[in-house]
Amino acid sequence: MTDKPTLAQLASRLGAELRLAPGVSPETVPGGLSTLQDAAPTDVSFLASAAYRRFLRDTRACAVILTAEHADECPVSSLVVPAPYHAFAQATAVYDTAPRPDPGVHPSAAVHGDADVDPSASIGPGAVVGAFARIGQGAVVGPNSTVGEGSVIGDRTRLGAGVVIYHGCNIGRGCIIHSGAVIGADGFGFAPHEKRWTKIHQLGGVEIGDDVEVGACTCIDRGALGDTVIGQGVKIDNQVQIAHNVQIGDYSAIAACSAVAGSAVIGKHCTIAGGAGVVGHITVADGTHVTAMTLITKSIDSAGSYSSGTPFSDSRSWRRNAVRYAQLDQMSRRLRELEKQVAAMSACRPEAGEGE
Repeated sequence: MTDKPTLAQLASRLGAELRLAPGVSPETVPGGLSTLQDAAPTDVSFLASAAYRRFLRDTRACAVILTAEHADECPVSSLVVPAPYHAFAQATAVYDTAPRPDPGVHPSAAVHGDADVDPSASIGPGAVVGAFARIGQGAVVGPNSTVGEGSVIGDRTRLGAGVVIYHGCNIGRGCIIHSGAVIGADGFGFAPHEKRWTKIHQLGGVEIGDDVEVGACTCIDRGALGDTVIGQGVKIDNQVQIAHNVQIGDYSAIAACSAVAGSAVIGKHCTIAGGAGVVGHITVADGTHVTAMTLITKSIDSAGSYSSGTPFSDSRSWRRNAVRYAQLDQMSRRLRELEKQVAAMSACRPEAGEGE
C-alpha cells in the first residue's frame, strides 16, 4: 500500500473539485474511508444515494465525496464529482489494505523447470506451476494455488489462496481470481449408451479477458471442443457455475449462486442477479437484466428486464396459490369453453330493431 494522499492529492486522483471547510488545510491527510454515519474526523465518506442524505448534515467526516447538487448541504469539506459512487470505488483502491506479496518464488513452491515466471511475479507458499505455464509481470499466485501445464496468467493478475487453474487456460491481465475458484475443470459431458454413461473428454480450454474478477468457489468449466470464453471486464460473484462452451460478453456481471448451462451465450453489458439460471444453447441479448431467482428457458432477443418465479407471501396464502397454480390449465380450458358459448349466444341474439 502506498503512502496515503493529502486531500488535494486525493481530489486530483479522483478528478474532483475540492471545497474546503473553514480552517481545513488541503494538506490534511485522511486516514481511510467510512460511511457518513460512522465516519471519524480522519475519514473520507461519500453520498451516492438519496436514501443516505439524512446522514449528511451530522457527519463527522474529514471530507465527503458528493455531487454539486448536495455540496452546499455538506458541513465539512467536500470532493465534488459528477458520479460519487464511481469516485468512491476509485478511492477504495487508494486506501486498500490488502497485503501485496514480495516478488519471487517461495521455497515451498514447486515451479516446473519449463515454466516461464517473470521475476516480478510472486509465487506463494505451497503453490504449483506446471510445465510451459507462463506467469506475467507483477502477477501473484497465492498460497497452495495451482497453475496447470501450458496455462497463462497475465500481467498483474492475482490468484488468491487455493485457486486451481487447470491446463490450457488463458487468464488475461489485471484479473482477480478469489480463493477456491476452479478454472478449467471438465465440463459435464457424457454420452448415454446402453444404460451407462461414456465420458466426453473436454478438449477445449478457458479464455478469460482482461480486468475480469471471479468470486470465491466459482467454477468455470473448460470447453468440450472450443473454449469457454469470458469477455473483457466481466465480474462474476461467489459460487457461480459457468458450464462448458459458455460465452459471456464484455462487461457483463453475474451475482452469487447463479448458473449458466453449456453453450449458452450471454451478451455484453448484461446483469444476472443472484440465484438465477440460464439453460443451455440459448442466447441472451446485449444489455439484458435478469432479476434474482429467474430461470431463463429460451433465447432473449431484445434488451430489457426479465423475471420469473413467484414473490414470497405468508405461508397460508402461498399454499393456496400453489394449489391454484396447479389448476390453471383446467381453468384455462373451462374459460375457453365459456368464451365459445358466449360467442354462440351472441351470434343467435337478434340485433336491435329486428322483429319489431
